Amino acid sequence: MISSEPEHEVIERQITKRLMSDPEALSGGVSLEVLVHRAVREEAPLLGRQASSELTRRILANVSGLGPLEEMLEDTNVSDILINGPGPVWIERRGCLEQTEVELDEASIMQFVERMIGPLGRRVDRCSPIVDARLPDGSRVNVVVSPLAVDGPAVSIRRFGSRQLSLSEFCSGSVCDLLVSAVRERRNIVVFGGTGAGKTTLLNALARAIPPTERVITIEDTAELKLGLPNMVRLEVRHENSEGVGSVTTRELLRTALRMRPDRIVVGEVRGSETLDMLMAMNTGHSGSLSTCHANGPDDALRRLETMTLLGDTDLPLSAIRSQLGSAVDLLVGVQRCPDGKRLVTSVSVVDETGGDVSASPLEK
Repeated sequence: MISSEPEHEVIERQITKRLMSDPEALSGGVSLEVLVHRAVREEAPLLGRQASSELTRRILANVSGLGPLEEMLEDTNVSDILINGPGPVWIERRGCLEQTEVELDEASIMQFVERMIGPLGRRVDRCSPIVDARLPDGSRVNVVVSPLAVDGPAVSIRRFGSRQLSLSEFCSGSVCDLLVSAVRERRNIVVFGGTGAGKTTLLNALARAIPPTERVITIEDTAELKLGLPNMVRLEVRHENSEGVGSVTTRELLRTALRMRPDRIVVGEVRGSETLDMLMAMNTGHSGSLSTCHANGPDDALRRLETMTLLGDTDLPLSAIRSQLGSAVDLLVGVQRCPDGKRLVTSVSVVDETGGDVSASPLEK
């Protein structure tokens, strides 16, 4: 690794500034890597090979990539990269938050934001101060700028590890066997937990118990699921473009999925009125479907599903919604993140409907 001596930082800054201010050189016939390598040799001819290569890599990241964020994105132990405005960058590594030595000013943050979302046809500015997008590597990025972000642009990048966790890493053998049997017996399952608890990761692990002979349609706000099934279609919500048109919602994709001859439908997360469509799909021959929602416990998950269903343009009474919910959802599986960063299944509950009400009874805890 190159040392952090000031002269190296000065050289890095000078070459980066020179190349960024010379668009003709960047668009010429010579590759950017060759240009940077030449510049490093000119500015620091006595630099050793390893230090020179490291300096070249950092300048390339500054000019064409995400600068110091590149190294964080390449670290497989980093799950979240958090920028709270000008100042230090925070990361979550192995489940624990830590402050890095990297500090960014507002201009650098906005430059990196533009590089992330520009190629995706998205924009963020005072008129459109919030944007969600998916990077080419599958990472999910959320950006909030002024006037909503008071202290400067806030950026949250959620990375998804290349290693897929097995179900046995979430729970004991008996619970694992119970959940595998539930999936294979085509029980409808909703995974619940807090933000960052591991809901999507657990959903991935559960879905790997689906037989390869079945056709599965996945619907997600941001494509994260990696099920590895041979007969699968992945659908992703499309947000409105810079002109405010062209959006395709989860609800629309659910209705489309029903016309695609699915054996099972997997909805990454239900957040609103699409909950009713999901429950109706579960009740109309698409058993074995899976989804997630934000909730703190099984009873809270049921109330959340009720509330989200009521958000839709429906005149169904609460009793009818509870009837749908009671007959649609078979199991509620809770997951949480422990202080050491490990994700664990905290409860498995069966959904019961009695006397016009729905409740969750624990099977395993």
